Parts: sequence; structure tokens; C-alpha cells
Amino acid sequence: MTTATSAKATFARGVHPPEEKFLAEELPIEVLPTPAQVRIPLLQHLGAPCEAIVGPKQDVAVGDKVGEAQAFISAPVHASIDGRTARATVTTLPNGRHVPVIPITAADEQSLEGQALYDDVLGGEWPKEGLDEIEPSVITKAALEAGIVGLGGAAFPSHVKLARNEERPIEYLLVNGCECEPYLTADYRLMIEAPDSIITGALLARHATGADKVIVGIEDNKPGAIEAIVDAARGTGIEVRSLRTKYPQGAERQLSVALVGREVPTGGLPLDVGVVVHNVGTIAALARAVIRGKPLTHRIVTVTGNGINQPGNLLVPIGVSYRELIDHCGGMKEDAVRVVAGGPMMGFTVGNLNTPITKGTSGITVLTHEDVRKASETACVRCGRCVDACPLRLVPTKIALAARAGNKEVAESYYLTACVECGCCAYVCPASIPLVQLIRTGKVMLAS
Repeated sequence: MTTATSAKATFARGVHPPEEKFLAEELPIEVLPTPAQVRIPLLQHLGAPCEAIVGPKQDVAVGDKVGEAQAFISAPVHASIDGRTARATVTTLPNGRHVPVIPITAADEQSLEGQALYDDVLGGEWPKEGLDEIEPSVITKAALEAGIVGLGGAAFPSHVKLARNEERPIEYLLVNGCECEPYLTADYRLMIEAPDSIITGALLARHATGADKVIVGIEDNKPGAIEAIVDAARGTGIEVRSLRTKYPQGAERQLSVALVGREVPTGGLPLDVGVVVHNVGTIAALARAVIRGKPLTHRIVTVTGNGINQPGNLLVPIGVSYRELIDHCGGMKEDAVRVVAGGPMMGFTVGNLNTPITKGTSGITVLTHEDVRKASETACVRCGRCVDACPLRLVPTKIALAARAGNKEVAESYYLTACVECGCCAYVCPASIPLVQLIRTGKVMLAS
């Protein structure tokens, strides 16, 4: 019998920001009506961008490949609606990257929309037996061809993490159901509404990687999700563990420590300690790719925050604009002042609401003046709170102030590149120093 262990496991340090999940957690996933146009970015992942394989005025169907991966660490992109392409343009994503996009104008008739789309992505039967008969290489190739990347926000091409490495075998496959970022509930609704797709995907990922054990980690503020996943996992050998709620529990380094007590070395990867981590959304997309032969064309996005009129969890086509989702949710309130791609801890401010949603967009958080009101920045008082909060045991102020001064050597000596930009340091800083923004600037400086 599959059961969830008691909620005692966690990691050192971290913070406890207000969760604010109540705004959207009880709202079922709703299918967004087909937009008049989508714009498909050719770079939606870590690694190399895609190369367009379609020209303007070309008819495409949902699922057709429109951008081909040209490197190992890359992922193809696909049309998310039926329609006709237009000449490629350029957009600026919330993280500041300028990327080419392929516009697709929607056809009058759509092959997948409404309930049929929901059923195709999340509904129906998901087999749990006979999956070991599929060749591991077939699973990995399916992930590549489907363009699957980490849907928790990292957007790392999933086929790379699924490939077996005989020199560094995987003992633990950890499935991340923590969703520790405040406000966001997309993963929660997925676990509630389509738990079987997650279990099927986890079994496929176990077979692909050769992992000995599979553990699903879910924070204890999501009892409904724990119950649903436990029920779906019965008889599969998959273990479900309840974790003490803390931010950033969902980061793969912290999850590795919390679930199996293995600390990833600075500069290393979970693979170095026999661990591989995949988000629940990524795992569900893998199940759809292998079982149904469908690429990653849609994802669940939470539209939430005190500044939105009608929060919701939406199943949306990749490439739809932020504006379209906000308008569908009743628009913004009068006191809304900031739109964030993702959640408030790790998200990026959206400067242009016509920016397209990407595979890594887990949420849109609309904040009010009261949400973002804070004291003016003052000098660092050397209190050490950022050090106490940092889950990677870094010294954030040293890194940030070195970046502000343009001192690459000092920033590197304090392990600038090891920072995952979780935001714990900025959250606890009494001087209101924009530590994460400075660290991001430092990484750009280092790369130049």
C-alpha cells in the first residue's frame, strides 16, 4: 500500500513567505478559448535556440513542429493552434532575452479546443502496467521530439535528464510536487485533477533513467494533492512523502536533501549524487508524449494575485500573450501596479503584456501597491540574515555588492554562478537591497 510519510523532512535554512495559495487553489483548471493569434518563441529553454523550419503563409496544425533543435541541450517547438504562419519577428521575454518568434493566426476551425482539448492533455486512461516493455531510448527520444522541458520554471530540456548514464547510475528519481512559490497553484490543480498522468509519467521516467526508486515530494500545505497522488500510486512501488512547507523546498538541491539526505556539491548536479529531479508537470507531459504521441503545446498557468479580478488556473496554448490571460480573468484591479511572470520570489516583472507565454511560464501574479510597498534601500548593516536564509550557504551581500561594483573576481570567489536566484536573501534583508537583481546583473557581467 502506498502512503505518505509524516511531514518532518525538510532542508536547512530557507524562509516562510505568506503562501497566498487560497486565491486560486480551489479553482478547477479551465481551458482558455483559442486566441486569435499565438507567437511561438524559438527559445523557451536553457541551451541553444531552435531554428525555424516553417516560412510565412504556411498552414500548420496543432502539434506540427515549427522550430527544430540544433544542439543536444535544446528542445524543438510546435504549433499550439491550427492556423497560418506569418513572417518571424522578435520579442523580449520577461527575463530580458530577445528571441525570434513565429506568429500563427488561428484558423476558423480548431481540431482541439474546449473539453476535447482538456481530455486530450489531462483526461482519459493512463496505463501503469507494461511500461517496462518500452525501450528506454524510445522514451528519451519521445521527450526530445515532444520538446519537453522543465515546467517548474527551469525549462531545462528533459531528454538530457532522462538519458541513462552508465558511468553515473541514478538511484533516486524525485518527482517535485512542492510548488513552494507563493500564489501559484498550477501544479496543485494538476495533482488534484490528473494524478494518474503523473504516475504514468513517473513510471516511464524511472524506466528511462534506470532509477531504483521513485519518490514524489509534496509539501504538507497540499493535503488534497497528497491524497490524490497516494491513491493514484497504489500498487506501483512509487513512494509519496509529505514535506514540511518551506521556501524554496521545490529547488532540486533542497529537494534532494529533504527527501533522500543527499547534498549536491557546489557547482555540481543532482546526477553527481545519484539523483534526478523532474517537476510533476514535466512528468505528466512525458506521459502524454509517450502514450499519446503528442508534443508539448499547452501548459497550465495560474493567473492570480490581489491585483487580478478573477484568479484562475488555465490550460493555455504556448505563445498566447499575457494580456489575453489577464483579460480572460476579468482584467486588473485599479490598484494593480506590477505583473510578474511566475511568482513573487523568483519571477520577472513583465514590461509588455503582449509578450508570449513560454513553456516555463507557471503563473502570472498581479500585485497591488500594498503588495510591493517597501522601505527605501539603505546600507548593508552586516546583520547576516541573508547568509542565515540562503539554502546554498552563500554570502549574498558579498556577491551582490561585488556585482554592483563590477568586480568579477570577487563575485566569482563568492560563487556567483552557484546562486539559484531563489530570493530568500532579498526577502529577509532589512536594508531592502535588491540582492537578486544585482546577482542577475552580475551573471550577465560574467558572461560578457
